[in-house]
Amino acid sequence: MTSLSALSSDGLVKACVGTDSAAAWAEFIRRFQPLIAKVVSRTARRQWPQTPPHILDELVQETYLRLCENQCRLLREFHSRRQDSFYGFVKVVAASIVLDYFKSERAQKRDASQTDSLTDQNSLAMPPVPSQLSTENIVALHEIDAVLGKLYTGEILIRNRAVFWLHHREGMTAQAIASIPWIRLNTKGVETALRRMTLLIQSHIEGER
Repeated sequence: MTSLSALSSDGLVKACVGTDSAAAWAEFIRRFQPLIAKVVSRTARRQWPQTPPHILDELVQETYLRLCENQCRLLREFHSRRQDSFYGFVKVVAASIVLDYFKSERAQKRDASQTDSLTDQNSLAMPPVPSQLSTENIVALHEIDAVLGKLYTGEILIRNRAVFWLHHREGMTAQAIASIPWIRLNTKGVETALRRMTLLIQSHIEGER
């Protein structure tokens, strides 16, 4: 049996979207993490030379989220035109994530300069609050993300933020999230983390009202 490290990029992508993908995802991260981090850093610092490390980490994480969303639709629909063209594809996805982020940031600043009603402007730019958190007057998604940043730090923040958004935004089950190696939680651990985060976020929001 061919080892995962010996697979071509196309073969590895097919393994990642297979039924038993945990080991394949571990190999995917080992192989592509340096490239993703490099593209994110280079693209971000062209937009803003002082981009802080935590923003770079979030953009790397967002790249993985984009690749995982809609049951790995991007990976499933990728078709190689030449050997190892997937490397170029990953570069495009990572760079697009960064450019979209700074485009959104600039748009929010323009909106903020045109109105004193920042809350209304930000609400228009954000998708609906997840129903699991939708008590009356719950803050918008970017504020929930800010709360996560207050509750956690470092690697735990990166992992928990990924777990939270993979579930609430992408609709992934706890079992599916647990199959991603870098999450490093089993299904029960993911369920516990989601339940704890929901309660902590609600408690934090209600405590500041």
